[in-house]
Amino acid sequence: MASLGIVLGLLARVWLATLRVRVTCDARLSGPGSDAPWVLGFWHGRQWPLFAYRRRRPTVVLVSLSRDGSLQSRALALLGLRVVRGSSSRGGVRGLVGVVRQLREGGRDAAFAVDGPKGPLGVVKGGVVAAARAAGAWLVPVGAAIERGVVFERAWDRYVVAWPFSRVSIVMGAPIDPRIPRAREELQEAIQRATEEAESPPRLPTARARSAPSGW
Repeated sequence: MASLGIVLGLLARVWLATLRVRVTCDARLSGPGSDAPWVLGFWHGRQWPLFAYRRRRPTVVLVSLSRDGSLQSRALALLGLRVVRGSSSRGGVRGLVGVVRQLREGGRDAAFAVDGPKGPLGVVKGGVVAAARAAGAWLVPVGAAIERGVVFERAWDRYVVAWPFSRVSIVMGAPIDPRIPRAREELQEAIQRATEEAESPPRLPTARARSAPSGW
């Protein structure tokens, strides 16, 4: 399992290096207070374009305690991500505490597929807001889309993978204070807006459907 994770991670590094990445950031992300940690929130299934994004800081991700999670951990580490193990069903609290601890140590951001691990798609769970609040971090909504590639239609998250040498679009919206009463609802609306912006124009994704499992 470990060897397979390493192989997949190396293959992904080569693949992702070919992508042409367009990043659009809200101006407030470079304004006062931008040195605070960021907790990036995005829809499950949109990870592939984000792996190609040149991150501003070392970034922490939460990966499940399952066997698939062990494989993913190896691959993600080779993509330069710092992995904390946990999930909403097993070890979730411990995993979130580990993410918060790394954010508090300074010089790191975190990234969450906010509607995972099993959906429903497009509905933000509470863990991302709790982690940002505990760490004194900004919530940053992120949308991502591909120009050409594959959509795994039968996966619950409709995971997208861009073809090599194709374009991907990433939109980072205005930061949200996790302490406000409607932080979860505002993050959900902001991620949806960022995703729609990433998908237009040029119209994204124009992808051929496939059937396969997915996850991060």
